[in-house]
Amino acid sequence: MIFRQMFDSVSSTYTYVMASRVGGEALIIDPVFEKTDQYLTLLEQLDLKLVKVIDTHVHADHITAMGSLRDKTNCITVMGEQAPVDVVSMRVSDGETINIDGIKLTAMYTPGHTSDSHCFHYEDRIFTGDTLLIKGTGRTDFQNGDAELQYDSLFNKVLNLPEQTLVYPGHDYKGHTVSTLGEEKAFNPRLQVSSKAEYVEIMNNLNLPNPKMMDVAVPENMKMGLRLEKQRQVPSLDVASLLSQGQDNFYIVDLREDNERAKSGFIPSAHHFPYSGLDRHLDALKNTDAPIVFYCAVGERSAMAVSIALASGVKNVMHLVGGFEAYKDVTNPFFTTATS
Repeated sequence: MIFRQMFDSVSSTYTYVMASRVGGEALIIDPVFEKTDQYLTLLEQLDLKLVKVIDTHVHADHITAMGSLRDKTNCITVMGEQAPVDVVSMRVSDGETINIDGIKLTAMYTPGHTSDSHCFHYEDRIFTGDTLLIKGTGRTDFQNGDAELQYDSLFNKVLNLPEQTLVYPGHDYKGHTVSTLGEEKAFNPRLQVSSKAEYVEIMNNLNLPNPKMMDVAVPENMKMGLRLEKQRQVPSLDVASLLSQGQDNFYIVDLREDNERAKSGFIPSAHHFPYSGLDRHLDALKNTDAPIVFYCAVGERSAMAVSIALASGVKNVMHLVGGFEAYKDVTNPFFTTATS
């Protein structure tokens, strides 16, 4: 496995790059905007294809590189379903898996630092974001933070994993790079409490100043997605037009992954070509007579798919603005079977 821990000294942020092999697919966790070119250089050097970028929560101390990496690589952006971000390609729920070639992460909903905080578990390690730091825990005094919820996330969830599990945090301010859950249980002063009330008392009396970037980073990170006006900059179709012209008159392609379809439903007449493997279907799409309509969850992947398809020579292709969420708002379906 390829694993890199990268550090931004300005915000003291750790970013993680993972892939199963040289020349394979890669994912990045918690990237920093100013380091975008550094990530791209590493990906090029290792011949990696970036397919997913994950943020553990809406960051207040730096601007995420999710949007810049999406724009440069056409990767999928991933956050928890509670994230108050306008558009994210893929939203995951507690216990859901995030898959790339040879890597499977499990999302763990761990509110407390913020209301959308998630950790991500992979085999022998856990990426804890700001939920659990090395010899500390993330503050709980803004962005709907809640010390009681953080206590539950830590003591009823994260710390239930094996003690040898490696801890890779979202930040460190003292030079630590990695720990284990066993070490944190034994030596983390925030965890040496006898009750939830004692933990809450500690967290509610930290009296820390707000992050310097908070007023800039939070609003910027909440609007980094491909909103509807950007989605319409490529050939597109709205739900009303799709329905009025008749779905059967289009070659509809669902770009989402299996777990999204199982969770949210799908258009039964659609063909299923997951976005990460779209390149394998482009030649077949060139021979399709009917107009092609891509759709995903909210329109971000489908807008990128149109650009990819047009560049490869596919004709008469467009995407569904607002994705399946917009479609559900109009039709309110829940389908359990589909054609492939």
